[in-house]
Amino acid sequence: MEFARFNERYFSKLKNVSINLSDLEKPGYWVVVGGFENDWLLLEFEKSQVEVPKINGHWHGVNKADWTSSLSEEQYLKAVEVLRENIARGEVYQANLCRVLSAAWPKDSDISGLANLLLKGNPAPFSAVISVFESSNFRLTKDVQIASASPELYLRREGNEIFSSPIKGTGRVASDLTEKDSAENVMIVDLVRNDISRVCQVGSVKVPNLLSVEEHPGLVHLVSTVTGELKPDVTWEEIFAATFPPGSVTGAPKISALKLIQELEASPRGPYCGAIGWIDSFSKTAQLAVGIRTFWKDKDQLKFGTGAGITWGSNAQKEWDETELKTEKLLSLAASQNG
Repeated sequence: MEFARFNERYFSKLKNVSINLSDLEKPGYWVVVGGFENDWLLLEFEKSQVEVPKINGHWHGVNKADWTSSLSEEQYLKAVEVLRENIARGEVYQANLCRVLSAAWPKDSDISGLANLLLKGNPAPFSAVISVFESSNFRLTKDVQIASASPELYLRREGNEIFSSPIKGTGRVASDLTEKDSAENVMIVDLVRNDISRVCQVGSVKVPNLLSVEEHPGLVHLVSTVTGELKPDVTWEEIFAATFPPGSVTGAPKISALKLIQELEASPRGPYCGAIGWIDSFSKTAQLAVGIRTFWKDKDQLKFGTGAGITWGSNAQKEWDETELKTEKLLSLAASQNG
């Protein structure tokens, strides 16, 4: 059965699959997966409902020791220092440095089983599970199996209003957050303001919320919110061209940060740090999360990404430790079994 479940919406009866962003202008219920490398998968469903059912599934667990990282600790520390050198030369002010973890997909397991473990053990404002199979006769080249516990809003749309809530700054408790975290958050807010202003009416972009501390299972984040009023007749293709990939998981300036990310990271991010959510073209509403705290299937592998924002004030070991903190709770849940 093909479906997509979010905290506030459930989609069923797969109708169409597309990779063309222009299709989002057609009336439809769309589930969207945007890969960080700017590849898009659009899943059109016949039905959308606000009553969100629980989908049962088996999950047989992945031992923590079985995960491998695209960057070792030594490689990550060296990459942080390379970024700091680039920052010292003025080529970039901040960049997000990530690594992708991989393990064998547990035999006879369902992504919905993992998603249920996440819902119970790590509830998140933008929880999601997407399950569509290559055998669905929609010319898919592989299964689409995603379970996310994302805490971060990439874009929400309500008519002509648009919202984004970038996260920068992570600690176990609020007292762990530093001046470096605040400065990094403000830097990314400026980037998001600039991105959104490209598709919003002049003077409409605001920051109603700056540097709020949000509590999540096992950690806290600094979160800000940027809003704006879209220009008349702006398309989703134009919105994504202006704002994607999300600023909080790239850096500033974005083009320079993306160039360094491509040079330093050993693995493509895929849906990690991309966009995961839904678009209702009938009502001009949408909610898309940043694809962090996200597991996905890649052929016979289960993958999970983690990263940290690097500035001149970064301590390489502390940044590595932050990437470990972000995996701690979720890898423990993925090691559990249910069903």
